[in-house]
Amino acid sequence: MDNRPLFQARWSWGPLAACTLLPIALLCFWLWPFGQILCLTFDEWLFHSLNAPLADNAAWRYIWTLGSLRPFDIVVGLILLAVLIRGNWVFKAHQVREAFFGFFVTLLLLVVVRALFSKWVDAAGWQHHSPSMVFEDAIRLSDFYPHLEATWELKDRSSKSFPGDHASVLLVWALFMTLFTRGLWQNLVVWGLAVLFMLPRLVAGAHWGQDDYIGGLLMAVLALGWSCFTPLAARASAALMRWTAPLFAFATRLPVIRQLSVVSGQS
Repeated sequence: MDNRPLFQARWSWGPLAACTLLPIALLCFWLWPFGQILCLTFDEWLFHSLNAPLADNAAWRYIWTLGSLRPFDIVVGLILLAVLIRGNWVFKAHQVREAFFGFFVTLLLLVVVRALFSKWVDAAGWQHHSPSMVFEDAIRLSDFYPHLEATWELKDRSSKSFPGDHASVLLVWALFMTLFTRGLWQNLVVWGLAVLFMLPRLVAGAHWGQDDYIGGLLMAVLALGWSCFTPLAARASAALMRWTAPLFAFATRLPVIRQLSVVSGQS
């Protein structure tokens, strides 16, 4: 059995530089007047292409209404977690717990990056309304289902839509998984899920495309780079594995739970 750790406790300067420079390049492109024109042109086309069918296609409307409800985010999180901790798919069974903690650390770093970047965006005056609040012809799901907006937090608009924090989580998950995937099929599943679960906010008009492919992506890449290409993920995941070992030892005695690779897979 290959017991080498997933994460190396060293600085990988090449990948780290790429994961630092790419977000800077994305931000510069977005701030460049011509780049902003390109983003807006593409985003207007994308929004109207996705949003307009909501008016007449009931099935399209039902699907994206479900996906735009806050509780559905829990379902998405469970699906992403299930893919992450499924033993012998992307990660071998004995690697799953280390992968889980490595991703957890990356996610925590993303929260820090998100908080700092959002403060910068607000201070610099880069914030904007979502397309559903900009275009008068926007189809708003909350107009069709006002009771869902009140009881289930239907997400179809935002006065501060940049950056896309929902997308940043999906993108950091997909990028993290891509570091370890093997073959085209695994990559198609990972990125297919990430794109699919980003779509509800785009269809409903809660976010512009640039909120995701600029704001969400730059935060995800930055968090991934400073977690996985520095000693952070290696040392933090190793520490968490040591600290939680008694808890997982107890979990091996529980029916059903002990079948999970994250519990039983450690050698």
